[in-house]
Amino acid sequence: MAETKDKATVPQPTKDFDLETSMHKAEDFFYKNKNVISIAVIAVVVVVGGFFAYTRLVKQPNENKAQEMVFHAQNYFAVDSFKLALNGDGNNYGFLQVADKYGSTKAGNLAKYSAGVCYIRLGDYQKGIDMLKSFSSSDLLLQPTAYGLIGDAYMELNKTEEGIESYKKAGHYNDNELTAPVYLFRAGQALEKAGKAQDAIVIYKEIKEKFPTTNEGREMDKYLARLGDVKN
Repeated sequence: MAETKDKATVPQPTKDFDLETSMHKAEDFFYKNKNVISIAVIAVVVVVGGFFAYTRLVKQPNENKAQEMVFHAQNYFAVDSFKLALNGDGNNYGFLQVADKYGSTKAGNLAKYSAGVCYIRLGDYQKGIDMLKSFSSSDLLLQPTAYGLIGDAYMELNKTEEGIESYKKAGHYNDNELTAPVYLFRAGQALEKAGKAQDAIVIYKEIKEKFPTTNEGREMDKYLARLGDVKN
């Protein structure tokens, strides 16, 4: 019995053996697959290096070129010379050329917005809509303004339903007091024009509750009363 007990208490080198085995397996795996692993490492280096190279050698230079080329168009836009701002003057690019050539840059993206505004100011509403729809921004004021301008253009084309949806999209983009109440109010007016008084009341009440200190918010009781929703 004593002999059995002694044998039972002798430490077994299982852990050391397992660790050593695992190390050997890892080494074997590496040597067997070293070509694949090396290729994977090189691929990561190429991707990361390529990203920085693209940013430094392509993206930033294009951004700089776009900013330089859009300068004259912006000057024409500032003095309401919308045709020259849109198409250029023969020597300098207009917003359309900048948007087409450098549309992936920040300046090129803004050129799409400005081109859309130019089209609308020139009365070419559908082209204005199309251009503004190609514009995208995370700016909390500029993006809802683009949606609102699309709504204006649809209303000019007597596409009231599309105008209402664009105004709602502009008004609900975020709750800032500069754009939201303006475009929600336009949505309410468009709803009235479409004969949807109850839907307009819902919008007017939203303006009153969310933006009571704005010009639109202070006027809502008057518009609600006109539609029969009288304040008690």
